[in-house]
Amino acid sequence: MFFRSKGKLKKEFDDRLVNLIKETKEDLQQAKIIEELMDDYDLGVIAQRKTAESIHFYLFKEARIRKVLIK
Repeated sequence: MFFRSKGKLKKEFDDRLVNLIKETKEDLQQAKIIEELMDDYDLGVIAQRKTAESIHFYLFKEARIRKVLIK
């Protein structure tokens, strides 16, 4: 009874993980663009890019561990 929905739950959370990866990829690209457009050295912008980068790579690593296909 409790084990029947295991596949359904895994698929649901895998889909959620893929969506998060796509969102963080967009955030990372925006942060890189903002950093490139900056004229002076701003630590806040650099920290924002590094934070977005680390979140994206962590989610990507988690997807690799779970063997999720990202389309």
